[in-house]
Amino acid sequence: MRAAVLAERRSLTPQTLAANAAALTAVLTELVRAGTPRVVCAYVPVGSEPGGAELAAALWEALPGPAELLLPVLRPDNDLDWARYAGTLVPAGRGLREPPGERLGVGAVAGAELIVAPALAVDRRGMRLGRGGGSYDRALARVPAGVPVVALLHDGELVDRVPEAAHDQRVTGVITPATGLTRL
Repeated sequence: MRAAVLAERRSLTPQTLAANAAALTAVLTELVRAGTPRVVCAYVPVGSEPGGAELAAALWEALPGPAELLLPVLRPDNDLDWARYAGTLVPAGRGLREPPGERLGVGAVAGAELIVAPALAVDRRGMRLGRGGGSYDRALARVPAGVPVVALLHDGELVDRVPEAAHDQRVTGVITPATGLTRL
């Protein structure tokens, strides 16, 4: 399933990716403005990942006043550390981009009031299929119950069932370009 989704994403045109990013960002920023969270943890899309290259900047701009946007920093053990976004991203390993500031530790995600997680696909039970490294599953396991965890997807990536393992973590909603926010 991972290979099929990645192949489909690679086939998306730059115009489709841009339109999808705009649609996803519009719904996500509306969600942020309506909920006024003080801390949001999100991801920095690379390549054809949903959300586009400007996702962090759009989220940061949508946050109210003193709210913080925390973005992931991949550790050597594939766990996720977190750093505050202040308008700048720098190149990191594996083609990733990350904030250059102070590392807040793996537990920083537990203080978020909204999590925006990457996914290749999500099923209708909320099971999330990631890239297979387990980074986000470890991070999401630290999130207290009741905190919204939303995955951004391209159309067609909300499916009936994804393969799952014991360590896999659920999301509480998805945003797709065509349907907007779907709570799970």
